[in-house]
Amino acid sequence: MPWHKVLIFYGDANSPLLAPRGVCLHGKVLVVSDTGQNRVFVWKNFGHTPHQPPDVVLGQSNTTDTGRNAQGVAGAGSLQYPSGVWTDGNRLVVADAWNHRVLIWHSLPVHHGQPADVVVGQQDYVGNQPNGSGIGATPAANTLYWPYGVWSQNNALWIADTGNRRVLHFAHIPTQNGAAADAVIGQPDMHSRDYDPQHAIWPYAVKTNAAGSLLIADTQYYRVLLWQHLQMALQGMPANVLLGQPNFEANGQNQYGLKPAAHTLNWTYDACFTNDGLAVADTGNSRIMIWNALPNGHSHAAHEQLGQPDFCTNGESSLSMKSKVNNEMYWPFAVQYQEDMLVVADTGNHRLIFYKNITS
Repeated sequence: MPWHKVLIFYGDANSPLLAPRGVCLHGKVLVVSDTGQNRVFVWKNFGHTPHQPPDVVLGQSNTTDTGRNAQGVAGAGSLQYPSGVWTDGNRLVVADAWNHRVLIWHSLPVHHGQPADVVVGQQDYVGNQPNGSGIGATPAANTLYWPYGVWSQNNALWIADTGNRRVLHFAHIPTQNGAAADAVIGQPDMHSRDYDPQHAIWPYAVKTNAAGSLLIADTQYYRVLLWQHLQMALQGMPANVLLGQPNFEANGQNQYGLKPAAHTLNWTYDACFTNDGLAVADTGNSRIMIWNALPNGHSHAAHEQLGQPDFCTNGESSLSMKSKVNNEMYWPFAVQYQEDMLVVADTGNHRLIFYKNITS
């Protein structure tokens, strides 16, 4: 097995992580969504030790507070259920999911509670309603509804606009509040919110790679959609490959099997590209699935898994519960790859796990 666990990280020993749902490592910069406590932590010189206080805490006026929107109303420095995060070591993007917006810092924050520079999905920092005006409002190119995932590459911004069953594409990371998206994936136009199994039903994460491929983790259909070329997705074409399901209409947890298998998935909340393949947070099976090369057909079996003794075991138990299964994960919500390092948000165990590719 080429992946070797090298670190378990709990955050600040005096204020540890609680249900982290987003992680991004870039060089020595580590960003984590401390989702259960409505905070985002930033480490500017991560030391790869089990405990380390963050350099910056975002979302709260007091670093030890944990209330939604800092126990007040939404603002430029508040958060409510932050989820996906992205950084290139200089800029920072946070999916502020329950405020129905994405916050952008154009330089890495240096102060606790530092307000964002730009908000996407709302016209101002106080607004926090779905699609701008509340449940039932029609989506638009500049609104969001439960955005859980964010990603950027080549200065483009991608948002998994989960509640609107779509992914939004911005050609450039916005610099003005309330910016409109340039393109949509999963809907025929910016104002639709249709339910179509040919597209992602509940898109929770979106990623691209240097070769121009694109993937979407589709949580409610227990699958990952993969396009060989992202332009195909932007043109409304269906995915080339489905992972976790044999066809677009299928939507069974573990393909209706009594046990998981190497080709099945259950509540897929995240995925990422690796050097030559991809990794999937198979959250409901409490494991990470790894394909060493990009699959070229539906329902291909993974080459490896992390978190369980084998492909057929689902040891759904947290560290706070007694278990006869030698599992090491409990509902991992996020996975990220950087320089032969795989970082997993082991959400149910309130920690991160770092794996190193020992074949590299």
